[in-house]
Amino acid sequence: MKISKFLLNIFLLSVLFVSCDNDDEPQLPKGDYENGVLVSGEGSGAGSGSVYFYSNDFLTTESQIFKKVNSNDLGTYLQSLAFDDTRAFIVVDNQNTITVTDRYTFDKLGAITTDLELPRYMVIYNGVGYVTNWGSTSDDSDDFIAVVDLNTYEVINKITVGNGPERIIAENGKLYVSHKGAWSTNNIVSVITIATNAVTEITVNDNPDELFIDNAGNLVVLCEGLTLSYNADWTPKEKTPVSITKINTNSNEISAELTFGDGQYPSYLTFDGNEYYYNLGSKIYSVNDSSTTLSVSELIDTEAGNLYGIAVNDGNLYTLDASYTAESNLNIYSLTSKTMIHTFKAPIGASKIYFN
Repeated sequence: MKISKFLLNIFLLSVLFVSCDNDDEPQLPKGDYENGVLVSGEGSGAGSGSVYFYSNDFLTTESQIFKKVNSNDLGTYLQSLAFDDTRAFIVVDNQNTITVTDRYTFDKLGAITTDLELPRYMVIYNGVGYVTNWGSTSDDSDDFIAVVDLNTYEVINKITVGNGPERIIAENGKLYVSHKGAWSTNNIVSVITIATNAVTEITVNDNPDELFIDNAGNLVVLCEGLTLSYNADWTPKEKTPVSITKINTNSNEISAELTFGDGQYPSYLTFDGNEYYYNLGSKIYSVNDSSTTLSVSELIDTEAGNLYGIAVNDGNLYTLDASYTAESNLNIYSLTSKTMIHTFKAPIGASKIYFN
């Protein structure tokens, strides 16, 4: 009898050790804001910039999560968020500050507060942060990319670039930066070799904004064109081409363009799978990555009074209908049924959507 009990205990211990070594064992939650959607809002005179959370099952929503966790506001204007594996970086341009939090709990970890001047967007590559900065908007020659040591949260270098650097992405040892021109306009994409900080400029159509790397490794840029511009005598200037432009990243040459018709001015572009999604006013369209022509049929009419951001994930279209005097709206549509399936309150000046 004693031997049987001894053998049973040995068996139970062996099961315990095998279970502990099993890679399939469920992982502990990383924080309250894991497995969900984050929406950032710029804020306005009516309230601070903020971040809202929505769980993936849409059963849990939470407003102003940074303020809830840390008991203070982020300030205006909250421009964008960036992420590494464990941290979120919250870029607030008018404060010249990037607040660093735990990505999943939103506990504040630190802040980047010096050597930034109107920061806009950030990307992390090989453990280093790169931030687009407009500099003084009255000076077209002081714009730069801030290089940030993410261990000390200090700017360790500045790379001078053309006027109005906006979006930034990293791929294969290079940074790609779109230049809308800050409060003016521009028509270039900067390519920065990270190892040397060498900058090459690619001329594209006016007001390049969103950037993506497609499945074939090409750089894809939404060029919004000039929609309202005047000569010195106040006669209207000719409106300039609007396009989704594809650039070969080996040669830095434009390899293809989808050009919009007269009077068509998209302001948002997102990429998911093999499809591009873009807006014309409140209507959303899609086009396949291999297509040579743009779609003529709308996918969904959001009927948004102020469409200010779109994203696509897991078969759903997320759109932001922004308000600057009260909370905005996050509206979610099924791409299968083409109908709205959820609507939630969102931050004041809601502008960006992230999947955490």
